[in-house]
Amino acid sequence: MIAENTQTQMRKGILEYCVLSIISRGEIYASDIIAELRAAKLLVVEGTLYPLLTRLKNNGLLSYNWVESTSGPPRKYYALTEDGKGILSQLDQTWQELAYAVGVSQKGAES
Repeated sequence: MIAENTQTQMRKGILEYCVLSIISRGEIYASDIIAELRAAKLLVVEGTLYPLLTRLKNNGLLSYNWVESTSGPPRKYYALTEDGKGILSQLDQTWQELAYAVGVSQKGAES
């Protein structure tokens, strides 16, 4: 039970970083973001992703563009703003520092 709670918290903690990383590769539709997160074993439902996308947009990290669809209503495609790219760069650095810290914790400091 404790391990499950910790795993859940760890996944929540990296979700924003992963979403920004996915969007950084180019404009993307929300369902494609969900598919990529699921492929990465970060199981996400729409009820989790859409509020996160809204918060990131409201914070100026994302923009979106409506694109007509041949198979239904228009689709909203997300992209990083310049601020979003800056935040992602900072998070990339933080991720490197955390990965190093975890590695040292697991193996011990190199002498």
